[in-house]
Parts: sequence; structure tokens; C-alpha cells
Amino acid sequence: MLDILSAIILGAVQGISEFLPISSSGHLVLVPALLGIETGLAFDTILHIGTLVAIFTFFWKDIINLIKGFILSIIDLTEGVDIFKRELYRVPEKRFAWLIIVGTIPTGIMGILLKDAIETIFRGTLFVGIFLLVTAAVLYYSERHSSGQITQKDMSFKQALIVGICQGLAVFPGISRSGSTIASGLCLGLNREYAARYSFLLSIPAVIGAGLIQIKDIATLDASLSVLLAGFISSVIFGYLSIKLLMKMIKGWSLDIFAYYCTIIGIITIILSVVL
Repeated sequence: MLDILSAIILGAVQGISEFLPISSSGHLVLVPALLGIETGLAFDTILHIGTLVAIFTFFWKDIINLIKGFILSIIDLTEGVDIFKRELYRVPEKRFAWLIIVGTIPTGIMGILLKDAIETIFRGTLFVGIFLLVTAAVLYYSERHSSGQITQKDMSFKQALIVGICQGLAVFPGISRSGSTIASGLCLGLNREYAARYSFLLSIPAVIGAGLIQIKDIATLDASLSVLLAGFISSVIFGYLSIKLLMKMIKGWSLDIFAYYCTIIGIITIILSVVL
């Protein structure tokens, strides 16, 4: 049974691990197991909604521009303008909105197709440990193949699609969503700061979609309102601080520190899952 302290801890874990490339889904399997409590996907969704609020708070200007760009592009379409030949390359806001849409498509498809398998097969700690090692390898590799300066002005829709596919792989617990999207962006030649910003904004439709899918389960949660609020507020606060930290780190720090962390936690998790 969840109490307020456990909810705050899990909210902090979600907020930190959602945006730092260390896998929130993996940590939301590991930490409850260590605390001896069961949360379920519905409570996880509430924590994800908290991190969504953190994204909206930190990137509100970008989000307004995205909405504006999307609406303007739809107006262009109704007026017979071929936006995919001219307008999306001329107006950055319109282009960025469609880069997010294109990146979201494979994530949504993969989430729907793999949802049942993830919930039944890959929820155990052994798989978390294995996938954390995969995250570590991806982060380590990307740091050695990140020399590009591509931003939203010249990012292609093919590149957005690839990043979206990599985000879709994060349905496996232990595969970091931010890690996979930032790392794939770096390998595709994206500017470091832009890769992180695109990663965070790309997560918005995915989190909203997950929330809508689990909305029916949220109403049946066996927890008090104070416990739910504690977890939610904790995820908002720590999520915001994590975004701010990573946006500063990405400019001059190496992602290797997160690769080493995932390696250590992954190995420990595999050992414990086998021994215990």
C-alpha cells in the first residue's frame, strides 16, 4: 500500500529519471521492488503526467510556437498551399510542428503494438538490468559519433522518423526514452542542445497518449488523494529541475557519466535478480 513518503520518493525517481537518460520505466520497476510496494501502470501514469507538467512549464514558449505553427500549416492546407514543398522550409515554427508529428507516429504505433507484451513479459527486474546495459551502450556510442550541428531549420523528416522509432523502443523498461532519442539525434548529426530540446518536446504526445490509455485505471487506484498529489507534485518539481540540469549539461558535459551509471545499476540489477 502506498503512503505519502513512498509516493514522494517515486515521484522524485520519475522526475529525475524521465529526463536524465537513465530510464524512468526501469527505475519505476526497480525502486518499488526495493521498497517492497506495488504501484501499477496507473500510478506510473500519474507520475508521467507530473513530468508532462514539468515539460510544459519549462518549454512553454516552444510549445506555444509549436501550436501556432501547426495551426498556421493547417490553414495553409485549407487554402490549397502545398506546405510540404515550400512553407515548411520557409517558416521554422511550421516545420518544427511537423517534425514533432512525424516523430510521434512510430512511437504511437510501437506503443500500441507492444503494450501487452511489455506489461506481461518484460516487467521483471532481469529485463530491466539487461535493457539498462543497452541504454549505457547507446549513450557511450553516441558520444563518439556526435559532431553535427543540425537544428530544426535543416532537420529532415527522415531523421525525425528515426528518432521517433528510437523513442518507441523506450516502451521496454530499462531503455531510456530521453537517452534513446538524444543519442539517436546526436548520431544523426543534430546539435547537442537541439537534440535534447527535440527529445523533450517529442515526449509530450507520447505521455499524453499513455495518460489517455490509462485514464480508466486511474479512477480505480487504491490510494488516497493526498498520496496521489504527493507523487504528482514530487514528479513535477524534480522533473523541472532535471530538465534544467540536463539542458545545462548537454552543452559541455559528456553523456558518459549516465552510461557508467546505467552500466553499474544494470549489472547490480541482473545479479540481484538472479541471486534473490
